[in-house]
Amino acid sequence: MKNFFTSFFGAIVGVIIALVLCTLIFVASIVNGVKEVFKNDSKAETKLKPKSVLYMDFKAPIADRTSDNPFANFNFSSLGEEALGLDKIVERINLAKEDTAIKGIYMNLTELNAGVATVEEIRNTLLDFKGSKKFIYAYSEMYSQKSYYLASVADKLYMNPQGMMEFKGLSAQIMFYKKALENLNVDVQIFRHGKFKSAIEPFMLDKMSEANRLQTEVFMGSIWNSMLDGVSKQRGISKDELNSIADELKLKTQQDAVTLKLVDALLYRDEVMTEIRKKIGIEESKTINFVKLVDYKDKDDKEDTKAKNKIAVIYAVGSIESGEGDDNTIGSDRIAKAIRQAREDSTVKAIVLRVNSPGGSALASDVMWREVTLAKKAKPFIVSMGDVAASGGYYISCAADKIYAQPNTITGSIGVFGMMPNAQKLLSQKLGINVDTVNTNKHSDIGTIYRPVTETERVYIQKGVEDVYDVFTKRVAEGRKMTQAEVDSIGQGRVWAGSDALKIKLVDELGGLDQAIAYAVKVAKLDKYSKVTYPKRKNALDEILGKAEDKAEEKIMTKNLGETYKYLKYLQNLLRMKGVQARLPFEYVIY
Repeated sequence: MKNFFTSFFGAIVGVIIALVLCTLIFVASIVNGVKEVFKNDSKAETKLKPKSVLYMDFKAPIADRTSDNPFANFNFSSLGEEALGLDKIVERINLAKEDTAIKGIYMNLTELNAGVATVEEIRNTLLDFKGSKKFIYAYSEMYSQKSYYLASVADKLYMNPQGMMEFKGLSAQIMFYKKALENLNVDVQIFRHGKFKSAIEPFMLDKMSEANRLQTEVFMGSIWNSMLDGVSKQRGISKDELNSIADELKLKTQQDAVTLKLVDALLYRDEVMTEIRKKIGIEESKTINFVKLVDYKDKDDKEDTKAKNKIAVIYAVGSIESGEGDDNTIGSDRIAKAIRQAREDSTVKAIVLRVNSPGGSALASDVMWREVTLAKKAKPFIVSMGDVAASGGYYISCAADKIYAQPNTITGSIGVFGMMPNAQKLLSQKLGINVDTVNTNKHSDIGTIYRPVTETERVYIQKGVEDVYDVFTKRVAEGRKMTQAEVDSIGQGRVWAGSDALKIKLVDELGGLDQAIAYAVKVAKLDKYSKVTYPKRKNALDEILGKAEDKAEEKIMTKNLGETYKYLKYLQNLLRMKGVQARLPFEYVIY
Protein backbone atom coordinates (compact mmCIF):
# COMPACT_ATOMS: atom_id res chain seq x y z
CA MET A 1 0.00 0.00 0.00
CA LYS A 2 2.88 2.32 0.87
CA ASN A 3 4.42 1.70 -2.56
CA PHE A 4 1.05 2.47 -4.17
CA PHE A 5 0.77 5.89 -2.49
CA THR A 6 4.40 6.66 -3.25
CA SER A 7 3.86 5.88 -6.94
CA PHE A 8 0.51 7.67 -6.98
CA PHE A 9 1.77 10.94 -5.48
CA GLY A 10 4.95 10.68 -7.51
CA ALA A 11 2.84 10.54 -10.65
CA ILE A 12 0.82 13.58 -9.56
CA VAL A 13 3.99 15.57 -8.86
CA GLY A 14 5.32 14.52 -12.27
CA VAL A 15 2.15 15.74 -13.99
CA ILE A 16 2.30 19.08 -12.14
CA ILE A 17 5.94 19.59 -13.09
CA ALA A 18 5.15 18.73 -16.71
CA LEU A 19 2.27 21.22 -16.76
CA VAL A 20 4.44 23.96 -15.28
CA LEU A 21 7.18 23.28 -17.84
CA CYS A 22 4.67 23.32 -20.71
CA THR A 23 3.26 26.62 -19.44
CA LEU A 24 6.73 28.16 -19.21
CA ILE A 25 7.59 26.94 -22.71
CA PHE A 26 4.32 28.33 -24.06
CA VAL A 27 4.87 31.73 -22.39
CA ALA A 28 8.44 31.82 -23.67
CA SER A 29 7.19 31.09 -27.18
CA ILE A 30 4.65 33.90 -26.93
CA VAL A 31 7.27 36.35 -25.68
CA ASN A 32 9.61 35.41 -28.51
CA GLY A 33 6.75 35.74 -30.96
CA VAL A 34 5.98 39.25 -29.71
CA LYS A 35 9.63 40.22 -29.98
CA GLU A 36 9.75 38.90 -33.52
CA VAL A 37 6.62 40.81 -34.48
CA PHE A 38 7.98 44.07 -33.12
CA LYS A 39 11.32 43.38 -34.76
CA ASN A 40 9.52 42.88 -38.06
CA ASP A 41 7.52 46.07 -37.54
CA SER A 42 10.76 47.97 -36.96
CA LYS A 43 12.31 46.55 -40.10
CA ALA A 44 9.17 47.20 -42.11
CA GLU A 45 9.39 50.96 -41.61
CA THR A 46 13.00 51.22 -42.77
CA LYS A 47 13.82 52.01 -46.37
CA LEU A 48 14.35 48.95 -48.54
CA LYS A 49 17.64 48.34 -50.29
CA PRO A 50 17.69 48.98 -54.04
CA LYS A 51 16.93 46.00 -56.28
CA SER A 52 14.86 44.21 -53.65
CA VAL A 53 12.63 41.28 -54.61
CA LEU A 54 9.32 40.58 -52.89
CA TYR A 55 9.21 36.96 -51.72
CA MET A 56 5.83 35.23 -51.53
CA ASP A 57 4.74 31.80 -50.37
CA PHE A 58 1.37 30.60 -49.14
CA LYS A 59 2.06 27.77 -46.71
CA ALA A 60 -0.32 29.09 -44.07
CA PRO A 61 -4.12 29.18 -44.58
CA ILE A 62 -5.27 32.47 -46.12
CA ALA A 63 -8.15 34.08 -44.25
CA ASP A 64 -10.07 37.03 -45.66
CA ARG A 65 -8.91 39.34 -42.88
CA THR A 66 -5.51 39.63 -41.20
CA SER A 67 -5.60 39.73 -37.42
CA ASP A 68 -4.62 43.09 -35.91
CA ASN A 69 -3.41 41.86 -32.52
CA PRO A 70 0.31 41.49 -31.58
CA PHE A 71 0.26 37.85 -32.71
CA ALA A 72 -0.97 38.73 -36.18
CA ASN A 73 1.56 36.62 -38.04
CA PHE A 74 1.72 33.62 -35.73
CA ASN A 75 0.02 30.59 -37.23
CA PHE A 76 -0.78 28.00 -34.56
CA SER A 77 -1.64 25.27 -37.01
CA SER A 78 2.02 25.12 -37.97
CA LEU A 79 3.44 26.54 -34.75
CA GLY A 80 5.16 29.65 -35.99
CA GLU A 81 4.63 29.75 -39.72
CA GLU A 82 3.90 33.29 -40.85
CA ALA A 83 0.44 34.13 -42.11
CA LEU A 84 -1.32 37.07 -43.72
CA GLY A 85 -4.96 37.53 -44.63
CA LEU A 86 -6.11 38.22 -48.17
CA ASP A 87 -6.64 41.90 -47.32
CA LYS A 88 -2.97 42.50 -46.51
CA ILE A 89 -1.69 40.26 -49.30
CA VAL A 90 -3.55 42.35 -51.89
CA GLU A 91 -2.64 45.61 -50.17
CA ARG A 92 1.08 44.84 -50.12
CA ILE A 93 1.26 43.61 -53.70
CA ASN A 94 -0.35 46.90 -54.72
CA LEU A 95 2.18 48.76 -52.58
CA ALA A 96 5.06 46.88 -54.23
CA LYS A 97 3.78 47.88 -57.66
CA GLU A 98 4.58 51.54 -56.90
CA ASP A 99 7.71 50.93 -54.81
CA THR A 100 10.83 51.75 -56.85
CA ALA A 101 12.98 49.61 -54.53
CA ILE A 102 10.99 46.48 -55.48
CA LYS A 103 12.13 45.14 -58.85
CA GLY A 104 9.92 42.09 -59.00
CA ILE A 105 8.20 39.20 -57.24
CA TYR A 106 9.40 35.66 -56.62
CA MET A 107 6.71 33.11 -55.69
CA ASN A 108 7.48 29.72 -54.17
CA LEU A 109 4.26 27.77 -54.76
CA THR A 110 5.16 24.33 -53.45
CA GLU A 111 2.23 24.82 -51.05
CA LEU A 112 -0.96 26.83 -51.45
CA ASN A 113 -3.62 26.77 -48.76
CA ALA A 114 -6.52 28.84 -50.11
CA GLY A 115 -9.90 28.62 -51.79
CA VAL A 116 -10.27 29.08 -55.54
CA ALA A 117 -11.88 32.54 -55.32
CA THR A 118 -9.14 33.67 -52.93
CA VAL A 119 -6.57 32.45 -55.46
CA GLU A 120 -8.46 34.36 -58.18
CA GLU A 121 -8.26 37.58 -56.17
CA ILE A 122 -4.49 37.22 -55.59
CA ARG A 123 -4.00 36.30 -59.23
CA ASN A 124 -5.89 39.36 -60.47
CA THR A 125 -3.79 41.57 -58.19
CA LEU A 126 -0.62 40.05 -59.65
CA LEU A 127 -1.92 40.65 -63.18
CA ASP A 128 -2.38 44.29 -62.26
CA PHE A 129 1.14 44.32 -60.76
CA LYS A 130 2.51 43.26 -64.15
CA GLY A 131 1.31 46.61 -65.52
CA SER A 132 4.31 48.14 -63.73
CA LYS A 133 6.61 46.18 -66.10
CA LYS A 134 8.21 44.51 -63.06
CA PHE A 135 8.86 40.78 -63.28
CA ILE A 136 7.11 37.84 -61.61
CA TYR A 137 8.95 34.52 -61.38
CA ALA A 138 7.29 31.37 -60.02
CA TYR A 139 8.91 28.15 -58.82
CA SER A 140 7.63 24.96 -57.25
CA GLU A 141 8.67 21.44 -56.42
CA MET A 142 5.09 20.34 -56.95
CA TYR A 143 2.32 22.28 -58.65
CA SER A 144 -1.24 21.44 -57.67
CA GLN A 145 -3.84 22.60 -60.19
CA LYS A 146 -4.70 25.51 -57.93
CA SER A 147 -1.09 26.62 -57.40
CA TYR A 148 -0.38 26.23 -61.12
CA TYR A 149 -3.35 28.48 -61.91
CA LEU A 150 -1.82 31.15 -59.67
CA ALA A 151 1.67 30.54 -61.08
CA SER A 152 0.44 30.96 -64.65
CA VAL A 153 0.53 34.76 -64.23
CA ALA A 154 4.35 34.63 -63.97
CA ASP A 155 6.68 35.90 -66.67
CA LYS A 156 8.85 32.86 -66.02
CA LEU A 157 7.44 29.66 -64.61
CA TYR A 158 9.92 27.09 -63.29
CA MET A 159 9.61 23.60 -61.82
CA ASN A 160 12.11 21.39 -60.00
CA PRO A 161 13.70 18.86 -62.42
CA GLN A 162 12.35 16.02 -60.28
CA GLY A 163 9.14 17.86 -59.43
CA MET A 164 5.51 17.05 -60.09
CA MET A 165 2.55 18.80 -61.65
CA GLU A 166 -1.18 18.04 -61.59
CA PHE A 167 -3.24 18.86 -64.64
CA LYS A 168 -6.18 16.48 -64.84
CA GLY A 169 -9.35 18.52 -64.40
CA LEU A 170 -11.41 19.00 -61.26
CA SER A 171 -13.15 16.29 -59.26
CA ALA A 172 -15.63 16.58 -56.39
CA GLN A 173 -16.41 13.87 -53.87
CA ILE A 174 -19.09 13.61 -51.20
CA MET A 175 -19.23 11.01 -48.44
CA PHE A 176 -22.62 9.43 -47.63
CA TYR A 177 -23.56 8.19 -44.15
CA LYS A 178 -27.00 6.62 -44.73
CA LYS A 179 -25.95 2.97 -44.43
CA ALA A 180 -23.67 3.63 -41.47
CA LEU A 181 -26.54 5.29 -39.62
CA GLU A 182 -28.85 2.40 -40.52
CA ASN A 183 -26.29 -0.03 -39.09
CA LEU A 184 -26.41 2.01 -35.89
CA ASN A 185 -30.24 2.04 -35.97
CA VAL A 186 -30.30 5.83 -36.25
CA ASP A 187 -33.08 7.34 -38.33
CA VAL A 188 -32.49 10.89 -39.65
CA GLN A 189 -35.76 12.78 -40.18
CA ILE A 190 -35.43 15.29 -43.00
CA PHE A 191 -37.40 18.48 -43.72
CA ARG A 192 -36.43 20.62 -46.71
CA HIS A 193 -37.57 22.87 -49.53
CA GLY A 194 -35.63 22.79 -52.76
CA LYS A 195 -34.89 19.79 -54.95
CA PHE A 196 -31.26 20.93 -55.09
CA LYS A 197 -30.95 21.40 -51.31
CA SER A 198 -28.47 18.59 -50.96
CA ALA A 199 -26.78 19.41 -47.64
CA ILE A 200 -28.76 16.59 -46.04
CA GLU A 201 -28.44 14.05 -48.88
CA PRO A 202 -25.54 12.20 -47.18
CA PHE A 203 -28.02 11.21 -44.46
CA MET A 204 -30.86 10.05 -46.71
CA LEU A 205 -29.20 8.63 -49.87
CA ASP A 206 -26.30 6.38 -50.84
CA LYS A 207 -25.24 8.58 -53.77
CA MET A 208 -25.93 11.98 -55.31
CA SER A 209 -29.43 12.69 -56.50
CA GLU A 210 -29.73 13.54 -60.20
CA ALA A 211 -30.47 17.17 -59.27
CA ASN A 212 -27.37 17.38 -57.09
CA ARG A 213 -25.20 15.71 -59.73
CA LEU A 214 -26.48 18.21 -62.33
CA GLN A 215 -25.74 21.29 -60.23
CA THR A 216 -22.31 19.93 -59.26
CA GLU A 217 -21.40 19.23 -62.89
CA VAL A 218 -22.48 22.74 -63.90
CA PHE A 219 -20.67 24.73 -61.22
CA MET A 220 -17.56 22.52 -61.36
CA GLY A 221 -17.51 22.96 -65.13
CA SER A 222 -17.75 26.74 -64.71
CA ILE A 223 -14.87 26.81 -62.23
CA TRP A 224 -12.68 24.65 -64.50
CA ASN A 225 -13.57 26.75 -67.53
CA SER A 226 -12.57 29.90 -65.65
CA MET A 227 -9.21 28.35 -64.76
CA LEU A 228 -8.64 27.29 -68.37
CA ASP A 229 -9.43 30.82 -69.59
CA GLY A 230 -6.79 32.25 -67.30
CA VAL A 231 -4.09 29.70 -68.11
CA SER A 232 -4.80 29.88 -71.84
CA LYS A 233 -4.46 33.66 -71.94
CA GLN A 234 -1.22 33.79 -69.95
CA ARG A 235 0.53 30.72 -71.38
CA GLY A 236 -0.68 30.99 -74.98
CA ILE A 237 -2.13 27.47 -75.02
CA SER A 238 -5.62 26.93 -76.42
CA LYS A 239 -8.38 25.69 -74.10
CA ASP A 240 -8.90 22.69 -76.38
CA GLU A 241 -5.24 21.74 -75.98
CA LEU A 242 -5.41 22.24 -72.20
CA ASN A 243 -8.44 19.94 -72.00
CA SER A 244 -6.61 17.44 -74.19
CA ILE A 245 -3.63 17.51 -71.80
CA ALA A 246 -6.00 16.72 -68.93
CA ASP A 247 -8.16 14.14 -70.73
CA GLU A 248 -5.26 12.18 -72.24
CA LEU A 249 -2.96 12.55 -69.22
CA LYS A 250 -0.24 13.90 -71.48
CA LEU A 251 1.75 15.22 -68.54
CA LYS A 252 3.68 12.01 -67.87
CA THR A 253 7.21 13.30 -67.23
CA GLN A 254 8.81 16.49 -65.99
CA GLN A 255 10.04 17.26 -69.50
CA ASP A 256 6.46 17.00 -70.78
CA ALA A 257 5.64 20.10 -68.74
CA VAL A 258 8.23 22.04 -70.79
CA THR A 259 7.31 20.43 -74.11
CA LEU A 260 3.63 21.25 -73.56
CA LYS A 261 4.58 24.85 -72.64
CA LEU A 262 3.08 24.59 -69.18
CA VAL A 263 6.42 25.64 -67.65
CA ASP A 264 9.41 27.49 -69.12
CA ALA A 265 12.22 25.37 -67.72
CA LEU A 266 13.15 22.67 -65.21
CA LEU A 267 15.52 24.27 -62.71
CA TYR A 268 16.71 23.69 -59.18
CA ARG A 269 16.17 26.50 -56.70
CA ASP A 270 19.79 27.72 -56.92
CA GLU A 271 19.45 27.94 -60.70
CA VAL A 272 16.28 30.00 -60.30
CA MET A 273 18.24 32.33 -58.01
CA THR A 274 20.80 32.72 -60.78
CA GLU A 275 18.03 33.73 -63.19
CA ILE A 276 16.75 36.31 -60.72
CA ARG A 277 20.26 37.77 -60.26
CA LYS A 278 20.54 38.16 -64.02
CA LYS A 279 17.12 39.83 -64.14
CA ILE A 280 17.91 42.43 -61.47
CA GLY A 281 21.50 42.91 -62.64
CA ILE A 282 23.62 41.73 -59.74
CA GLU A 283 26.67 39.46 -59.69
CA GLU A 284 26.37 35.74 -59.00
CA SER A 285 28.36 36.18 -55.79
CA LYS A 286 25.88 38.73 -54.43
CA THR A 287 22.98 37.85 -52.14
CA ILE A 288 19.51 38.67 -53.42
CA ASN A 289 17.76 41.08 -51.11
CA PHE A 290 14.46 39.26 -50.59
CA VAL A 291 11.79 40.94 -48.50
CA LYS A 292 9.09 38.60 -47.24
CA LEU A 293 5.51 39.66 -47.82
CA VAL A 294 4.78 39.49 -44.09
CA ASP A 295 7.60 41.98 -43.40
CA TYR A 296 6.74 44.31 -46.24
CA LYS A 297 4.63 47.20 -45.03
CA ASP A 298 4.96 50.92 -44.56
CA LYS A 299 4.44 53.07 -41.51
CA ASP A 300 0.89 53.82 -42.64
CA ASP A 301 -0.11 50.14 -42.47
CA LYS A 302 -2.70 50.98 -39.81
CA GLU A 303 -6.32 52.08 -39.96
CA ASP A 304 -6.91 55.81 -39.78
CA THR A 305 -9.81 55.98 -37.35
CA LYS A 306 -9.81 59.81 -37.33
CA ALA A 307 -10.14 60.36 -41.05
CA LYS A 308 -12.93 62.64 -42.22
CA ASN A 309 -14.36 60.19 -44.77
CA LYS A 310 -14.26 56.41 -44.40
CA ILE A 311 -15.27 53.28 -46.24
CA ALA A 312 -16.33 50.59 -43.76
CA VAL A 313 -15.40 47.01 -44.65
CA ILE A 314 -17.33 44.46 -42.58
CA TYR A 315 -16.02 40.88 -42.61
CA ALA A 316 -18.66 38.15 -42.30
CA VAL A 317 -16.71 34.88 -42.36
CA GLY A 318 -17.77 31.35 -41.40
CA SER A 319 -20.97 29.48 -40.64
CA ILE A 320 -23.95 31.58 -39.55
CA GLU A 321 -25.31 31.20 -36.03
CA SER A 322 -27.28 33.22 -33.52
CA GLY A 323 -25.39 35.05 -30.78
CA GLU A 324 -21.95 36.61 -30.64
CA GLY A 325 -19.91 34.16 -32.74
CA ASP A 326 -16.17 34.72 -33.23
CA ASP A 327 -13.63 35.42 -35.96
CA ASN A 328 -14.34 31.99 -37.49
CA THR A 329 -18.15 32.13 -37.36
CA ILE A 330 -20.78 34.71 -38.23
CA GLY A 331 -22.63 35.51 -35.02
CA SER A 332 -25.77 37.47 -35.90
CA ASP A 333 -25.43 39.75 -32.85
CA ARG A 334 -21.83 40.64 -33.63
CA ILE A 335 -22.26 41.29 -37.36
CA ALA A 336 -25.60 43.10 -36.90
CA LYS A 337 -23.88 45.37 -34.37
CA ALA A 338 -21.01 46.02 -36.79
CA ILE A 339 -23.41 46.99 -39.59
CA ARG A 340 -25.33 49.21 -37.17
CA GLN A 341 -22.14 50.93 -35.98
CA ALA A 342 -21.06 51.63 -39.55
CA ARG A 343 -24.52 52.96 -40.39
CA GLU A 344 -24.61 55.30 -37.38
CA ASP A 345 -21.06 56.60 -37.88
CA SER A 346 -21.38 59.85 -39.82
CA THR A 347 -17.77 59.62 -41.02
CA VAL A 348 -18.54 56.32 -42.79
CA LYS A 349 -19.77 57.23 -46.26
CA ALA A 350 -20.29 53.74 -47.70
CA ILE A 351 -20.26 50.13 -46.46
CA VAL A 352 -18.75 47.04 -48.07
CA LEU A 353 -19.79 43.69 -46.61
CA ARG A 354 -17.26 40.94 -47.34
CA VAL A 355 -19.09 37.60 -47.21
CA ASN A 356 -17.34 34.24 -47.08
CA SER A 357 -19.94 31.85 -45.73
CA PRO A 358 -21.75 28.60 -46.58
CA GLY A 359 -24.74 29.81 -44.55
CA GLY A 360 -26.31 28.41 -41.42
CA SER A 361 -29.19 29.54 -39.23
CA ALA A 362 -32.03 31.08 -41.26
CA LEU A 363 -33.17 33.11 -38.25
CA ALA A 364 -29.68 34.54 -37.66
CA SER A 365 -29.44 35.35 -41.38
CA ASP A 366 -32.68 37.32 -41.23
CA VAL A 367 -31.45 39.32 -38.22
CA MET A 368 -28.46 40.48 -40.25
CA TRP A 369 -30.56 41.00 -43.40
CA ARG A 370 -32.64 43.52 -41.45
CA GLU A 371 -29.56 45.55 -40.55
CA VAL A 372 -28.41 45.47 -44.17
CA THR A 373 -31.74 46.95 -45.33
CA LEU A 374 -31.53 49.72 -42.72
CA ALA A 375 -27.93 50.53 -43.65
CA LYS A 376 -28.78 50.56 -47.35
CA LYS A 377 -31.31 53.34 -46.73
CA ALA A 378 -28.64 55.45 -45.02
CA LYS A 379 -25.64 55.03 -47.35
CA PRO A 380 -24.34 52.93 -50.27
CA PHE A 381 -24.09 49.25 -49.34
CA ILE A 382 -22.00 46.89 -51.49
CA VAL A 383 -21.28 43.18 -51.07
CA SER A 384 -18.05 41.43 -52.02
CA MET A 385 -18.25 37.63 -52.12
CA GLY A 386 -15.25 35.44 -51.35
CA ASP A 387 -14.77 31.70 -51.92
CA VAL A 388 -18.36 30.98 -50.94
CA ALA A 389 -21.39 33.17 -50.23
CA ALA A 390 -24.32 30.80 -50.48
CA SER A 391 -27.63 30.02 -48.81
CA GLY A 392 -27.53 32.08 -45.59
CA GLY A 393 -24.47 33.80 -47.03
CA TYR A 394 -26.59 34.87 -49.98
CA TYR A 395 -29.50 35.76 -47.67
CA ILE A 396 -27.42 38.45 -45.94
CA SER A 397 -26.12 39.71 -49.30
CA CYS A 398 -29.26 39.98 -51.40
CA ALA A 399 -30.41 43.40 -50.19
CA ALA A 400 -27.18 45.18 -51.19
CA ASP A 401 -27.08 47.93 -53.81
CA LYS A 402 -24.51 45.94 -55.76
CA ILE A 403 -22.96 42.46 -55.43
CA TYR A 404 -19.48 41.50 -56.62
CA ALA A 405 -18.30 37.89 -56.94
CA GLN A 406 -15.39 36.07 -58.53
CA PRO A 407 -16.10 33.76 -61.50
CA ASN A 408 -15.35 30.79 -59.25
CA THR A 409 -17.21 32.00 -56.15
CA ILE A 410 -19.80 29.45 -54.96
CA THR A 411 -23.09 31.25 -54.41
CA GLY A 412 -26.87 30.87 -54.66
CA SER A 413 -28.23 27.78 -52.88
CA ILE A 414 -31.47 29.61 -52.09
CA GLY A 415 -33.19 26.89 -50.09
CA VAL A 416 -33.70 25.70 -46.52
CA PHE A 417 -33.78 22.47 -44.53
CA GLY A 418 -34.14 21.00 -41.07
CA MET A 419 -32.91 17.70 -39.69
CA MET A 420 -33.72 15.68 -36.57
CA PRO A 421 -31.92 12.43 -35.71
CA ASN A 422 -33.97 9.71 -34.03
CA ALA A 423 -31.67 7.59 -31.84
CA GLN A 424 -34.39 5.55 -30.11
CA LYS A 425 -33.42 2.21 -31.72
CA LEU A 426 -29.71 2.88 -31.26
CA LEU A 427 -30.20 3.37 -27.54
CA SER A 428 -32.62 0.54 -26.94
CA GLN A 429 -31.47 -2.17 -29.38
CA LYS A 430 -27.73 -1.49 -29.56
CA LEU A 431 -27.01 -0.14 -26.09
CA GLY A 432 -29.89 -1.43 -24.01
CA ILE A 433 -30.89 2.08 -22.89
CA ASN A 434 -34.53 3.09 -22.54
CA VAL A 435 -35.72 6.65 -22.08
CA ASP A 436 -39.04 7.41 -20.38
CA THR A 437 -40.71 10.82 -20.62
CA VAL A 438 -43.32 12.88 -18.79
CA ASN A 439 -45.02 15.68 -20.78
CA THR A 440 -47.53 18.30 -19.71
CA ASN A 441 -48.87 18.47 -23.26
CA LYS A 442 -49.15 16.18 -26.25
CA HIS A 443 -46.09 17.51 -28.09
CA SER A 444 -43.96 18.91 -25.25
CA ASP A 445 -40.95 16.81 -26.27
CA ILE A 446 -41.09 17.61 -30.00
CA GLY A 447 -37.55 17.66 -31.34
CA THR A 448 -36.20 15.05 -28.94
CA ILE A 449 -33.74 12.49 -30.34
CA TYR A 450 -35.33 9.74 -28.24
CA ARG A 451 -38.37 9.12 -30.46
CA PRO A 452 -39.53 9.66 -34.05
CA VAL A 453 -41.73 12.63 -34.93
CA THR A 454 -45.43 11.95 -35.39
CA GLU A 455 -47.22 12.72 -38.64
CA THR A 456 -48.81 15.81 -37.05
CA GLU A 457 -45.38 17.02 -35.96
CA ARG A 458 -43.89 16.31 -39.37
CA VAL A 459 -46.55 18.49 -41.06
CA TYR A 460 -45.96 21.20 -38.44
CA ILE A 461 -42.17 21.25 -38.94
CA GLN A 462 -42.41 21.09 -42.75
CA LYS A 463 -44.77 24.08 -42.64
CA GLY A 464 -42.07 26.00 -40.78
CA VAL A 465 -39.50 25.08 -43.44
CA GLU A 466 -41.87 26.16 -46.23
CA ASP A 467 -42.53 29.47 -44.49
CA VAL A 468 -38.81 30.21 -44.15
CA TYR A 469 -38.27 29.43 -47.84
CA ASP A 470 -41.13 31.75 -48.74
CA VAL A 471 -39.59 34.59 -46.72
CA PHE A 472 -36.11 33.84 -48.15
CA THR A 473 -37.30 34.05 -51.77
CA LYS A 474 -39.27 37.24 -50.98
CA ARG A 475 -36.11 38.84 -49.56
CA VAL A 476 -34.14 37.91 -52.67
CA ALA A 477 -36.91 39.05 -55.03
CA GLU A 478 -37.11 42.41 -53.29
CA GLY A 479 -33.35 42.93 -53.20
CA ARG A 480 -32.64 41.76 -56.74
CA LYS A 481 -35.74 43.35 -58.31
CA MET A 482 -37.11 40.03 -59.53
CA THR A 483 -40.41 38.25 -59.07
CA GLN A 484 -40.65 35.59 -56.40
CA ALA A 485 -41.39 33.04 -59.13
CA GLU A 486 -38.17 34.00 -60.93
CA VAL A 487 -36.20 33.54 -57.72
CA ASP A 488 -37.83 30.17 -57.12
CA SER A 489 -36.87 29.03 -60.63
CA ILE A 490 -33.16 29.62 -59.91
CA GLY A 491 -33.49 28.76 -56.24
CA GLN A 492 -34.65 25.37 -54.93
CA GLY A 493 -31.31 25.16 -53.16
CA ARG A 494 -29.31 25.16 -56.41
CA VAL A 495 -25.63 26.12 -56.22
CA TRP A 496 -24.10 28.39 -58.86
CA ALA A 497 -20.56 29.48 -59.75
CA GLY A 498 -20.11 33.26 -59.81
CA SER A 499 -19.81 33.40 -63.61
CA ASP A 500 -23.20 31.67 -63.97
CA ALA A 501 -24.73 33.69 -61.12
CA LEU A 502 -23.95 36.83 -63.11
CA LYS A 503 -26.02 35.56 -66.03
CA ILE A 504 -29.07 34.90 -63.86
CA LYS A 505 -28.79 38.23 -61.97
CA LEU A 506 -27.82 36.81 -58.59
CA VAL A 507 -24.69 38.99 -58.74
CA ASP A 508 -24.03 42.25 -60.58
CA GLU A 509 -20.37 42.17 -61.51
CA LEU A 510 -17.31 39.93 -61.43
CA GLY A 511 -14.51 41.23 -59.24
CA GLY A 512 -12.92 41.14 -55.83
CA LEU A 513 -12.89 43.24 -52.68
CA ASP A 514 -10.77 45.98 -54.27
CA GLN A 515 -13.32 46.43 -57.04
CA ALA A 516 -16.16 46.55 -54.50
CA ILE A 517 -14.33 49.21 -52.47
CA ALA A 518 -13.55 51.22 -55.62
CA TYR A 519 -17.23 51.20 -56.54
CA ALA A 520 -18.18 52.25 -52.99
CA VAL A 521 -15.77 55.19 -53.25
CA LYS A 522 -17.24 56.15 -56.61
CA VAL A 523 -20.89 56.13 -55.54
CA ALA A 524 -20.02 57.93 -52.29
CA LYS A 525 -18.25 60.56 -54.43
CA LEU A 526 -15.07 60.60 -52.36
CA ASP A 527 -11.71 62.03 -53.44
CA LYS A 528 -9.87 60.99 -50.28
CA TYR A 529 -10.84 58.33 -47.79
CA SER A 530 -9.53 55.80 -45.30
CA LYS A 531 -10.68 52.25 -44.76
CA VAL A 532 -11.99 51.05 -41.39
CA THR A 533 -12.77 47.40 -40.68
CA TYR A 534 -15.47 45.73 -38.59
CA PRO A 535 -16.31 43.90 -36.40
CA LYS A 536 -13.83 45.02 -33.79
CA ARG A 537 -11.42 42.34 -32.66
CA LYS A 538 -11.58 40.55 -29.36
CA ASN A 539 -8.97 41.02 -26.67
CA ALA A 540 -5.66 39.80 -28.10
CA LEU A 541 -4.95 37.36 -25.26
CA ASP A 542 -8.43 35.81 -25.48
CA GLU A 543 -8.05 35.49 -29.23
CA ILE A 544 -4.64 33.89 -29.10
CA LEU A 545 -5.62 31.38 -26.41
CA GLY A 546 -8.82 30.49 -28.27
CA LYS A 547 -6.94 29.99 -31.51
CA ALA A 548 -4.29 27.91 -29.78
CA GLU A 549 -6.92 25.58 -28.34
CA ASP A 550 -8.91 25.27 -31.57
CA LYS A 551 -5.89 24.83 -33.81
CA ALA A 552 -4.24 22.33 -31.49
CA GLU A 553 -7.34 20.12 -31.61
CA GLU A 554 -7.60 20.45 -35.38
CA LYS A 555 -3.91 19.66 -35.89
CA ILE A 556 -4.05 16.54 -33.71
CA MET A 557 -7.24 15.26 -35.34
CA THR A 558 -5.96 15.95 -38.87
CA LYS A 559 -2.68 14.20 -38.12
CA ASN A 560 -4.49 11.08 -36.89
CA LEU A 561 -7.45 11.00 -39.28
CA GLY A 562 -6.10 12.75 -42.38
CA GLU A 563 -8.77 13.78 -44.91
CA THR A 564 -11.35 11.80 -42.93
CA TYR A 565 -11.33 14.55 -40.29
CA LYS A 566 -13.18 16.86 -42.70
CA TYR A 567 -16.09 14.45 -42.80
CA LEU A 568 -16.09 13.99 -39.02
CA LYS A 569 -16.15 17.75 -38.54
CA TYR A 570 -19.01 18.04 -41.05
CA LEU A 571 -20.99 15.41 -39.18
CA GLN A 572 -20.39 17.16 -35.85
CA ASN A 573 -21.48 20.52 -37.27
CA LEU A 574 -24.68 19.12 -38.75
CA LEU A 575 -25.67 17.41 -35.53
CA ARG A 576 -25.19 20.70 -33.62
CA MET A 577 -27.52 22.67 -35.89
CA LYS A 578 -30.51 24.37 -34.31
CA GLY A 579 -33.64 25.52 -36.11
CA VAL A 580 -34.25 25.79 -39.84
CA GLN A 581 -31.02 26.03 -41.82
CA ALA A 582 -30.18 28.07 -44.91
CA ARG A 583 -26.94 26.23 -45.55
CA LEU A 584 -24.88 25.24 -48.57
CA PRO A 585 -24.06 21.60 -49.29
CA PHE A 586 -20.48 22.80 -49.08
CA GLU A 587 -18.74 19.66 -47.84
CA TYR A 588 -17.39 18.75 -51.25
CA VAL A 589 -13.78 17.65 -51.45
CA ILE A 590 -12.69 19.34 -54.69
CA TYR A 591 -9.26 18.52 -56.10
